[in-house]
Amino acid sequence: MKNNVNTISANLVTRDIDKIAEPTGNLYESLVVISKRARQISTKQKEELNSKLSDFASTVDNLEEIFENREQIEISKHYERMPKAPTLALEEFLEGKIMYRRADAI
Repeated sequence: MKNNVNTISANLVTRDIDKIAEPTGNLYESLVVISKRARQISTKQKEELNSKLSDFASTVDNLEEIFENREQIEISKHYERMPKAPTLALEEFLEGKIMYRRADAI
């Protein structure tokens, strides 16, 4: 997945809705699958970022520490530059990497 993150464009891309709807047969069903996966990705990224930033947590609020902590800033910038969770989820869906099942098929 980390290799995939580097290859996904951060630019806006026009998508063919027929290709999105094809795996499920319904555009809205596909969007539900994609949005649920995007939520999972977002939660994972947020947990990773919080765990990395927790190393820098300080009980004392000192303005000098805030401005001098370059490593913390670089970590935050890295996560800001990463492709957004919905983009990653859509790519995974279109590549057939997401496993899903219909609720009525259970």
